[in-house]
Order: sequence, then structure tokens, then C-alpha cells
Amino acid sequence: MKSILIKNGTVIDPANGLNGVFDVYVENGKIAAVASSLSNNADSIIDATDILVVPGLIDIHSHHFYGTEHNHYLSNGFYAVPPDGFTFRCGVTTVLDPGGAGWKNLHIFKKNVIDQSKTRVLALVNIVGEGMRGNPWEQDVKDMNPELASRAANENRDFVIGFKVAHFLAEDWIAVDRVLEAGKLSSLPVMIDFGGDDSHPPLSIETLFMEKLRPGDIYTHVYTDLKRRDPIIDPSTKKLKSFLHDARKKGIVFDVGHGGASFAYSQAVPAIEEGFYPDTISTDLHIDSMNAAMKDQLNVMSKFLALKMSLYDVIKACTSDAAAAIQRKELGTLSVGAEADIALLSVRKGRFGFFDTEGVRMEGDTKLECEQTIKSGEVVYDLNGISLK
Repeated sequence: MKSILIKNGTVIDPANGLNGVFDVYVENGKIAAVASSLSNNADSIIDATDILVVPGLIDIHSHHFYGTEHNHYLSNGFYAVPPDGFTFRCGVTTVLDPGGAGWKNLHIFKKNVIDQSKTRVLALVNIVGEGMRGNPWEQDVKDMNPELASRAANENRDFVIGFKVAHFLAEDWIAVDRVLEAGKLSSLPVMIDFGGDDSHPPLSIETLFMEKLRPGDIYTHVYTDLKRRDPIIDPSTKKLKSFLHDARKKGIVFDVGHGGASFAYSQAVPAIEEGFYPDTISTDLHIDSMNAAMKDQLNVMSKFLALKMSLYDVIKACTSDAAAAIQRKELGTLSVGAEADIALLSVRKGRFGFFDTEGVRMEGDTKLECEQTIKSGEVVYDLNGISLK
């Protein structure tokens, strides 16, 4: 394994409070040193002048249980995507598949995807045994088994970090209660994709946050404006609902989960004007979202730069804060001894358009682009060959 010296880069490492020009030395797949000036006989020396050097990005909502089964949607079906083809080119080294697999098919996900990928692939176990297969399977309350979901998680702690419920349409708390029961049995967090159908008023997010969820549980699609979901912005006042601040103090993690239909400026702009930024920035990557408003991790991050979130905080939401949310604090850092997952990003200046899932467009003057990605000390993506002499 080659040693790598990254020289003169602007290092942003929120886990260690770094934001300045440093050199980074990688040896034996680990971060060996970070200092103002390093000099040694590394096998590869990379000049990162005017380039951001950050920990490998973490996308905590990204669908990768791809396969060839008909009527399987994001659970061994055609709508999920293989990780390595869509991660490294965006500086992403770790992904969390949010419930594509349930306890019935988690072993298939591990064998066919996790074990075959260079990307670090973690998972949430869907409370539905069939996983995120679509309807009618995701409405089957009889297949929501907390005990079997918990057992699957406990037997696979090396890559399972919690549980997921999604797409449940009935006017009933049973799906949320079942996934929380699994979370309590395994002492692991849950991620909630909360909704319903248009035939009845959506269930209350105030009840969800203040009565149901625990500190550390994750609410994804926070800026959605779908009618079947209770929004964070009060429709009458156009202001952030006051209990959102209480929910954050309680410890609820608010995740972007952009997706194909779940990011609206009508929610994000007034929320951010009141300082309600996301805790984690994620894509909800799948075939439909990547070819529409979402595109990829760096495009979503660039949207938040356009929304006046600071570059440091955007990086933090995709590194140390994302690592904390998935209880993997050894990731998302350039600490000495940590796995050498590193993203080198260019900051492009110009005139760029960013549109939401409702078709509303805004402009920004900054766009992030991946120059190089290093995973476990290996260069796995190099846009312009900067690691080559």
C-alpha cells in the first residue's frame, strides 16, 4: 500500500476543529500525521493548493440494495444503484442504506452488495420483513416484526446501525411504534420516513417528535412539502413551528434526505432564515432522484451553500455530525490513526442553478466538485490525475 503526502491543502476537519492550510500524511491505510508542514519520502505526493481536503463524506440516506427482482423497488430491485459507481466520484466513502432490506433479505444485501463494494456500506433494517419493496408489502402490519428485526440487527452489528420505517400510509401509529420497539430491543436509533396518503390529514410531527422519538432518532426528509406529510413550516404563518427547536434540544437528528420528491425551498428557506439548518445532509439517492433535482451528494451540499449555510458547517453535516448520527464516530475525521478516508474537493465559482423537487429554481455562486477520493489509503477516484507524476 502506497504512502501518500497531501501538501498545501485547505483542511476542514470539524471533528478536530481544523480549518486551515495543512499537510496530511497517509501510511498503511491510516492517517499518520496532519501538520502545517510535513516532509518525507512518500510514494505519492499530491499538491492540493487551492483544494479542500476533508474527511471522506458520509451519506446517511442512499439506496444501494440493487438487484434484478421485479416488483422489488429499493429492495433487491431496479431503482437502487451499486455504491461504487456513484460514491467515489462525489467524495463519498461511507453510505447508509436506509431500510432497503428487512430481516428476511438482509443476508442477500450483505452478500450481493456490502461484501462486493469498496465503499463502506452500512444499513438500517426495515421494520417490514420484505424491506422497501413498495406496495402492498410496505403496508403489511403483520410483516412488521420488532423481535425478528432486532435479531437481524444484533447478528450483524458490524454493518447494521439501526432501523427504518417508511412509506406507511394508514392513519395509525402502529408502524412507528413497531420500529421504535425494535430500536429499544437493540438499543439502536431509528430513522423515520413519515407520511400517509391524501385521504386523511397527516399524523402530527409534534406528537412524533415530542412523544414518540428518542434522543438520537433520525427524522429524514425534513424539508419536504408533500401533502401527505405534516410540514415543519406552519402554512398559515409561513414560520417554523415552534416545537422544532424543542425537538432539536431533545436530541432528534434532522436529516435532509433530498430524494426525488422531498426537498422544497418553501420549507427550507423559511426554516433556515430562523436558523434551523439540517444536522445531516444526505441524498436519498436512487434512479429517479439522481436524474432530477437531487443529482448527487455534492450538488445537495452546494444547494446549502446557496442557502447561506457556511462551508465549514456543510462539511461538518457530511462528516463528523453524520458519523455521530450513525454512531460511528471513528469515521468522518482526519484524526491520526483513523482510517484514511479523504475527499479532495474543488470550490468552483460562477453562476449555477439549483432547483428543488417542486420545480423552483434558485441561483448560487459556488459549486463543489470532487477532485480526488481516497478510501482506506487507496486512491479510488482521481478526476484530473493529480496523484500521477
